[in-house]
Amino acid sequence: MSVEEILKSGNYHLIDVREPMELEMDGQIDEAVNIPLGEIESHQEEIESLDGPKIFFCRSGNRSGKAVDFFKSKGMEDVYNGGGYSDLSKNLENI
Repeated sequence: MSVEEILKSGNYHLIDVREPMELEMDGQIDEAVNIPLGEIESHQEEIESLDGPKIFFCRSGNRSGKAVDFFKSKGMEDVYNGGGYSDLSKNLENI
């Protein structure tokens, strides 16, 4: 399933792995939870307990890819790289 299909379904969780100062400078998506990449491991149980697909995003898609890789290495399959903030924002606007 693609990120676009998941967004259209309306059943997902958005996790922004940027640093808080980046949100202040670049903007944020209201429905997203901010958990910086460096804190992902300490929030592992919380994230794993979320029902439905988890879409990670950051500024460019690099850090969100690392978050997805981390959770896939733990056996999770419903994790997706939403890419960069601006692209994901545009995708959300077009739904």
